[in-house]
Amino acid sequence: MDDYPEFEDPITRPRYTGLPSFMRAPYTEQFSNVDIGLIGVPFDGGVTNRTGARHGPREIRNQSSLIRKMNQATGIFPHELCIVRDIGDAWVQKPFTLEGSHKEIEDFYHKVHEAGIVPLSAGGDHSITLPIFRAIARECPVGLVHFDAHCDTGDDYLGSRFHHGAPFKIAVDEGLLDPSRTIQIGIRGSLNDPDVWKFSHDSGMRVIYIEEYFEIGWKKVVEEARQIVGGGPTYISFDVDALDPVYAPGTGTPEVGGYSTLEAQMMLRGLRGLNLVGGDVVEVSPPFDPSGNTALVGATMMFEILCLLSESIALRKGAQ
Repeated sequence: MDDYPEFEDPITRPRYTGLPSFMRAPYTEQFSNVDIGLIGVPFDGGVTNRTGARHGPREIRNQSSLIRKMNQATGIFPHELCIVRDIGDAWVQKPFTLEGSHKEIEDFYHKVHEAGIVPLSAGGDHSITLPIFRAIARECPVGLVHFDAHCDTGDDYLGSRFHHGAPFKIAVDEGLLDPSRTIQIGIRGSLNDPDVWKFSHDSGMRVIYIEEYFEIGWKKVVEEARQIVGGGPTYISFDVDALDPVYAPGTGTPEVGGYSTLEAQMMLRGLRGLNLVGGDVVEVSPPFDPSGNTALVGATMMFEILCLLSESIALRKGAQ
């Protein structure tokens, strides 16, 4: 390091070097002195179609080596605003029962929450958001900005309610999610049942179907999202199938006709200043994209959310 003292910071070293961690953050399984915990949840037992999202966290870690220190568009240096650590995986020891697996994930996040760590997670399938909510939203239901091709407010499917197509209905039923402070962006695709997402509408969630999205544009969507979630505690959940599959083919339930990666980034950047308590990026399935591009997209969206979380936490600390 004598010739290049700036390389004392591992994040700045050549990106092909070192062991992959999320955003090249220091890795630790100790929960003390951490503001934001980057967590992998390598579980896809809730998938109803194409599996493989259990491999998502490892490949997102690998592709996130391409992420540098600063968000050029917003000027945010997340690692300067907060103590950011990769705190490992919420891996499931007994993955062959869905509800038991969710309980294991929930137990991990209880420890994270009790340590005062704000979680930013990489799935795994979308069913993992439910046990995360059970750990972080017991005291106060959260609002939600939800990027997805599907509302994920279904019910029983092949004998279970706990699959990746139903976490947000269960979260409302359990008092963890405030439907009046929930917006779902990018919904589309063919259906078997025209009422499959009826719960979203009946409970008061704002559902923006992709046709409306393209009619009003991302700026109006962001304005409405900010109004809906308001100043209360809010979570961001980003399913990569929200994107058109030309950008993210490696996912379990791809739906043609989505928005672009740039539009997604612009929407996320438009959420600056919200009271954010966590986030996740889910449904990256590397076996369906040997190029690694879907995992890179997942890492990039995770970085955008990391920037939002770090700024939100810094603002809360400054107000104390």
